[in-house]
Amino acid sequence: MSPRQQRGEATVDRLLTAALRVFSDSGQQGFTVSAVTSASGVSLGSLYHHFGSFDGLAVALYTRCMEQLFEEMTAALTRTRTARTGICALVRCYLRFTEEHPDVALFLHASAYSGYLADHADEIRRVKAERLRGIAEWLRPRVEAGEIVAIPSPLIDVLILGPAAETARRWLSSAYDIDLAEAARILPDRVWRSLQPD
Repeated sequence: MSPRQQRGEATVDRLLTAALRVFSDSGQQGFTVSAVTSASGVSLGSLYHHFGSFDGLAVALYTRCMEQLFEEMTAALTRTRTARTGICALVRCYLRFTEEHPDVALFLHASAYSGYLADHADEIRRVKAERLRGIAEWLRPRVEAGEIVAIPSPLIDVLILGPAAETARRWLSSAYDIDLAEAARILPDRVWRSLQPD
């Protein structure tokens, strides 16, 4: 990699790191192009050069955060041997990730309501499918073997991630009395039961 490419990658990393920090500190209202350029020390022209627009930066940050979550979830699966332990590991991993990386989790959850995701839906869908491939490949033979209920894959995803995601969303909002440690004890087996064949 040439020195110019290295500088470019360092600039991209600095912008994304600053953008996450700005969002974490200031929320959606304070998540502005001027706040990010100020926090990063990177010029507006450089931001537009690397991302095309502020929405492009937000999509890149969402993608980075999503990749970080899915990498940890995929790694959690590799340490399991059965359908039950794998499903439980996914739920626990999501909750643990939320607690260990609240800034990343907050950005992921808040982005669901932002226009830039809708405007870049095809790109997000493609990246998400690539990152979920390892989990899908782990699930497929277990569904085929009858260890996990044979329903459409998107519904399996909802049953696995839905309860953990809603718990995380409530914990992040601080408007609910949610104990993530308690959720990590209770939810995994409940989720597993919902995926057992009839």
